[in-house]
Amino acid sequence: MLPKINTKDTIIAPATPSGSGALGIIRISGDKAIETVNSFFKGKDLSVQQGYTIHYGKILDENKEVIDEVLITLFRAPKSYTGEDLIEISCHGSRYIINEIIRLFLRNGIEMAQPGDFTMRAFLNGKMDLSQAEAVADLIASKTKITHDIALNQLKGGFSSEIKKLREKLVDFASLIELELDFSEEDVQFADRTQLAVLINEIQNIIHELLESYKYGNVLKNGVPTVIVGRPNAGKSTLLNALLNDERAIVSEIEGTTRDTIEEEFNINGIIFRFIDTAGIRDSKDTIEKI
Repeated sequence: MLPKINTKDTIIAPATPSGSGALGIIRISGDKAIETVNSFFKGKDLSVQQGYTIHYGKILDENKEVIDEVLITLFRAPKSYTGEDLIEISCHGSRYIINEIIRLFLRNGIEMAQPGDFTMRAFLNGKMDLSQAEAVADLIASKTKITHDIALNQLKGGFSSEIKKLREKLVDFASLIELELDFSEEDVQFADRTQLAVLINEIQNIIHELLESYKYGNVLKNGVPTVIVGRPNAGKSTLLNALLNDERAIVSEIEGTTRDTIEEEFNINGIIFRFIDTAGIRDSKDTIEKI
């Protein structure tokens, strides 16, 4: 049974990674986002401001003490990432400041967002479909131009359009089949058998292309595993170090120097290769090597 999804709460989460930096961004989405932030914002009255506007001011706690000087970016529903009223607070990137601002709003009726909550609300509010929601994560995790371009194209609806074309052809095919079944006892032919054969072939081609694109995309996303194998002292670790231009693996004349696998990623023309250095293949009486 699927868990019940509550989208009535207003949620908050940091939008920038953990650690200190020049800036930190905190995102708040939901019906009470603007009202709650406005209660602790010393600056313009956010309740009367238009969407797609930025406002300078200060965030004050319950005791009217300044937590930080901030910029408030205001989005009004439905023209936001989540389709709800949404606030982005740009503050200084101190973990203390970010945590204090989050704690302030948690004490005042805002709920902590779980991973993926903002994108889930975007999907539920019709801002994107499932393939585009997946593309958001892929775009954030992209390491090369190729993976970036694929994720961006999927986010723009490239994959969705292919699925839409396939669905339209399947509906056409099902309609012809149902028509034939309804009048199977009549001496009437509503569908050309040749056209049906062509349609089935087109559907098979689209499905094949989608399957192949998944395999290709999966390799680009996760990298090509490339194992370096051979006998002891054949130069496997030396080759790994030469490829990486770094002394990543220990190299010596003693056989069995490498015992555990050593894995490193390397970008070749926009494709990630996962080079895996392994221990030399040999018969050994060493108890550790036999494990």
